[in-house]
Amino acid sequence: MDSSVSESPNPVPSAPRAGRARRFFLVAGGLLLLYLVAAYVVLPLIWRTDARLHPDLSGTPNITHTASGIPGDPLNIGLAGSESDVILAMKTAVWDPADPITFRSSVRIAVDSVFRRPDDDAPVSNLYLFGRKQDLAFEQPVGNSPRQRHHVRFWRSDKLDGGRPLWLGSATFDERVGLSHTTGEVTHHIGPDVDAERDRIVDDLRNAGEVQSVYWVDQFHRQLEGRNGGGDPWHTDGRLAVAVLRTHSNMPATGTNSSQHP
Repeated sequence: MDSSVSESPNPVPSAPRAGRARRFFLVAGGLLLLYLVAAYVVLPLIWRTDARLHPDLSGTPNITHTASGIPGDPLNIGLAGSESDVILAMKTAVWDPADPITFRSSVRIAVDSVFRRPDDDAPVSNLYLFGRKQDLAFEQPVGNSPRQRHHVRFWRSDKLDGGRPLWLGSATFDERVGLSHTTGEVTHHIGPDVDAERDRIVDDLRNAGEVQSVYWVDQFHRQLEGRNGGGDPWHTDGRLAVAVLRTHSNMPATGTNSSQHP
């Protein structure tokens, strides 16, 4: 009679297999722990630190006004940099400084509009923020007439962004020349999509290599639509785009339409 013991039908798992399983759970546990630390500790800390570098814009005006106090165009863009940085960045991005309004420049833009002659430096009307008209203004003509153009006005604010001046701007697109719906004066009528003009400037500055970084101020506008001083409707997603500009050291701010500001 055979007295040998038969082999077990379910052998015990080998040691290498058990070791691999243990290593898998250790790696998975380590990755989970790393995710939790990054998502709930490190990234919120970085976000709070980065937010402190940028100014608090709560309570900052977000609408310009005409000389008679009528609400004007909405603010939709900011630039962080010196006056020279702003001027050189916009010029590099192929935005021309607008001429100041004088009798001569007003006659010229009227004649150019009638005869459809291009005017890269056509003046823009004055709008007011912080109790003064724009400090800088730039434009891009469309076609062969100043009837249509992209343009932006900038005001230097009292805020600093990383130690550099913050300029707040209102960028709009002039669709046509006509009579103001509120005063009857001859004026440019703007297109309603002011976000498109905001995004255009950011893209132009980026493509020109003049931007260090861009951040967005959500809910800068609580009211997402309105009408400007000429009665033209506008709408926005409520965000303010702020481009931190590349620094140009010791470059003069020449060839501008800058006004005096504090």
